[in-house]
This record gives sequence, C-alpha cells and structure tokens, in this order.
Amino acid sequence: MTEIFDKLRDLQDVLAEKYEIQRDMEEAPKKLFSQDELLARLKKEFIEKNADYENIRKKVVMLKTELAEAEAAREKGEKDMDNITTHREYEVLDKEIRDAAEAEQNTRKELQKQEKILADINEALKSAEQMIASQEEDLKAGKASLDKEIAAMQKKLEKLVKKEEKIVPGVDPEIIFKFERIIKSKETGIVAVKGNVCEGCHMILPAQFANKVRNGDDINFCPYCSRILYYQEAEDGEDEYFHLDDTGSLTDFEDDFDEEGDEDDSDMSDPADRETLKDLGYDD
Repeated sequence: MTEIFDKLRDLQDVLAEKYEIQRDMEEAPKKLFSQDELLARLKKEFIEKNADYENIRKKVVMLKTELAEAEAAREKGEKDMDNITTHREYEVLDKEIRDAAEAEQNTRKELQKQEKILADINEALKSAEQMIASQEEDLKAGKASLDKEIAAMQKKLEKLVKKEEKIVPGVDPEIIFKFERIIKSKETGIVAVKGNVCEGCHMILPAQFANKVRNGDDINFCPYCSRILYYQEAEDGEDEYFHLDDTGSLTDFEDDFDEEGDEDDSDMSDPADRETLKDLGYDD
C-alpha cells in the first residue's frame, strides 16, 4: 500500500496541475470577451448613427427643394409686380411675396441647422470607423496571442497526461476514478490522519476507523470529505483527540449518523460521498 499511496501523491500533483491548466484553457477565451463586447457595441452604434445620417440627409434634400420652391415663388411675385393694375392686385401679390420670403427664410434656417447636424454625424461616423478598425486590430492581435497561450498550455497538458499514464498502472481504475473526482472538487485527494483527525477536513474520526487507516491494508476514504486517507504519526506536541486503542468503533459513528436524520442526507448528495459510505459498510 505504501507504493500505492506514493503513486496517489504523485498523481495528485499531476492532476492538480492538469485540472488547473484545463480551467485556464476554458477561461482563456473570456479574456477577449470585453474586447468582443466593445467591438459589437461600436458596430451597433455605427449602424444607428448611419441610419440617423441617412434620415438627416433625406431631410436636407427635401429642405433644399422647399427652399428652391420658396425662392422661385418670391422671385415670380417680384416680377409680377411690374404687371399689376389695381391696388387689390398689389395687396394680394405683396402678401404672396412676403409669405414666400418668410418661407424661404425659415426653410434656409432649418436647412442650415440640419446641414450642421449632418456634418456632425458625418464626423462621428468617421471617428467610429477609425475606432472600429482599431478595435478589430486589437482583437485580432489578442486572438493571435491567445492562440499561442492556449497552444503552450496544450503542450503542458500533453506532458502531464503522459506523466499520468506512467503513474496509474497498478492502481485500481475505480480508485483512480474516485480520486480524479475528488481532486477536481477539492484539489487535494489524499491526506494524512494525525491524532484521529483527517487533515483534509479536520474532522475527528472514530478510533476503530483510524486504526483501520493506520494498518494501511487497503484504501480508505474519509467519511466526511471523501479524501483518501493514510496514517501519519502525530508529531511531538500535537494533541490526539483519542487514543487509537479506544473502544469506539464505526458502529458508534453509524449511530451518531442515524440520529442526525435527513439533515446529514443532504450532505451526502455527492455520489463520491455515497460511495465512501458504502466503502465503510453503510447501505444506501
């Protein structure tokens, strides 16, 4: 079992690094998320500004037509002044000229206003185009850098997989399966028992179970955190919660477990934890 424990400790280091790299590879694309989001927002704003530009441009064209019509009406009225013969005709034509002149003035003012807006939007569009082009370049460079980073991580991962393949022979595949799940969720999968205490979760273990771990005849999982346990003598000065020759047993542990009822059942929802209880002799 000493050889198995040594293998598991070596495997723990390999798996911990392997899973960390895998998490980094999954998270890596998110580094460009803000850049992607910014580029999408810039493009959306550009489309909206361009639509505004088109609407204002059409309005400017319409105003220019209206201005030309108002100018023509005013000029025609002024020419017709030479042909009037009565005062009544003069009053009517004078009103037409004044109305045309007022319409011409108002239209020209509105046209100048809309042309100013159109020019501002046009400048904004040019600026937006430059920003989009710059952001696309930055994103392209970021993706190229990310591809290199992921490629480097992939090489490391391949080396770790080879190390893993060299370690696992001789270890029960079911133990490896459970061990991998523990490492993924808790990072450490094999810990010492010192003074009847699991060094992983710091829970006090029943004396008989601690004795079983101390004997080292087989693989034992902590009933609380599911980690694989090996025995390590307490160092000088370290307190032991129980002596290993105490009369306590896993039967006592089972009685305590039953008294807690459904509350503890919720903590055993992890299949790995249920498997651990089975290993200890508990039924579902």
